[in-house]
Amino acid sequence: MNPITEHDIRASFVNCSKGEAKRLHLPRGLRDLPWDDLDFLGWSDPSFAGRCYVVVPQHDRLVGIAMRYQPGGSGRAQMCTICLTTHTGHGVSLMTAAKSGEAGRQGNSIGTYMCTDLDCSLYARNKKRPALGVRYREDLTTEQKSDRVLSNIGAFITRLTADYSGL
Repeated sequence: MNPITEHDIRASFVNCSKGEAKRLHLPRGLRDLPWDDLDFLGWSDPSFAGRCYVVVPQHDRLVGIAMRYQPGGSGRAQMCTICLTTHTGHGVSLMTAAKSGEAGRQGNSIGTYMCTDLDCSLYARNKKRPALGVRYREDLTTEQKSDRVLSNIGAFITRLTADYSGL
């Protein structure tokens, strides 16, 4: 992923108001992130437990989504649907996001199980290991795993933005 600016991040959100995007807390050390190892930018809001954000490069633009999750998780082993890493304890959470446009204003949302720390890119590249979970041995190259991460997060965004004319 190419480095992005605060302005790029705030302008990318498709499922929250411009005011909400302006007020959200950005990740610390934005300039120092390992951009070459990231397929998407994900972070948790330090001031609001259970709120997180993802910004994904998609079709020559950035798409940002605001999500919520229940802190604490289920406590049992679960697999992330984005990077396919299995975590025990609270390493995977059901992330829910309001749909874009009119559907979101009506309260419609979708969800997916994701790594709670949103480090899917690092798990896929074996740069980070789950505390007690498992990365199954695969014959895929790092590039293929990275492509799968982008494909899986892209599919989630496609479902989220279906019927939204802003993309």
